[in-house]
Amino acid sequence: MEKRILSTEIHEEDVALESGLRPQYLSEYIGQEKVKSNLKVFIDAARMRGEPLDHILLYGPPGLGKTTLSGIIANEMGSRLKITSGPAIEKAGELAAILNSLSDHDVLFIDEIHRLNRQVEEVLYPAMEDYVIDVMIGKGPMAKSVRLELPKFTLVGATTRAGMLSAPLRDRFGVISKLEYYTERELMQIVIHSADKLNVSIDLKGAELLAMRSRGTPRLANRLLKRVRDFAQVQYEGMVNEEVVNTALDLLDVDSMGLDNTDQMMLQAMIERFHGGPVGLDTLAASIGEDSATIEDVYEPFLLQKGLLLRTPRGRVVTKAAYIHLGLEHLYKEEKE
Repeated sequence: MEKRILSTEIHEEDVALESGLRPQYLSEYIGQEKVKSNLKVFIDAARMRGEPLDHILLYGPPGLGKTTLSGIIANEMGSRLKITSGPAIEKAGELAAILNSLSDHDVLFIDEIHRLNRQVEEVLYPAMEDYVIDVMIGKGPMAKSVRLELPKFTLVGATTRAGMLSAPLRDRFGVISKLEYYTERELMQIVIHSADKLNVSIDLKGAELLAMRSRGTPRLANRLLKRVRDFAQVQYEGMVNEEVVNTALDLLDVDSMGLDNTDQMMLQAMIERFHGGPVGLDTLAASIGEDSATIEDVYEPFLLQKGLLLRTPRGRVVTKAAYIHLGLEHLYKEEKE
């Protein structure tokens, strides 16, 4: 798959950029007001009692700040943060080593926790409930199980697919929070804050336009700001304003709603070849030369969120809003007649 500027998956360029822009405490965190206010209560209560925080599951689309929140939780608790991911832990022994290296009240962040294999996951059950793990020593008839005490840690799990978590694992989290897409107003605040951190001059209209095209995702807002900054520096004396944003994002094929060429191609294929649908996922994938899983996981979520696409029992359907956005309203009228 071609690397898209609007892909919400993390790129190598995002790692260095995000690390310098991430807020460190809840008071600095923009957006997710419900999640933030609840976490503040839970953190304050745990600190008052001198207890570890309950295990926390954060779920929602990529790029919304799950990793950032895990760091904030550790900072607010005054503890260390250990970061790993589900695919990186291949054996139960590896997880046991990680757990054994923690100290009391430390925060262990496991990204993509839904991708833990079943054997590793089973080690987590007693660790989360009773702060113990059972380790097998020896082999064959001489093997015996030894129970090891663990420090009282907090597990923060993150997933983009909460439905893929097993029920036993999901039930062991005391706090389950869903991260929502950001409003344009919140993204505008994030863009202004990031511009200040990056020493980029930006006016309110420029920040507003960047927010409108960032698909409700801070990661994309910061990535687009970085690209627009280059155009501003080379061609517009460093100021990011309405003209710079429109020119830069038009050249980067990001339209006024935040759609790129791939999004538009998919919608146009459905309109021109299938009269707007309904069309089956596999048929659509074959028609645009893309994998069906990629369409379902990467392209569709934003189109569904913006009301440009519908999923029905018979297949995918393009809405009137998509015809209007693409300037194909006349085709919508013809098909309805």
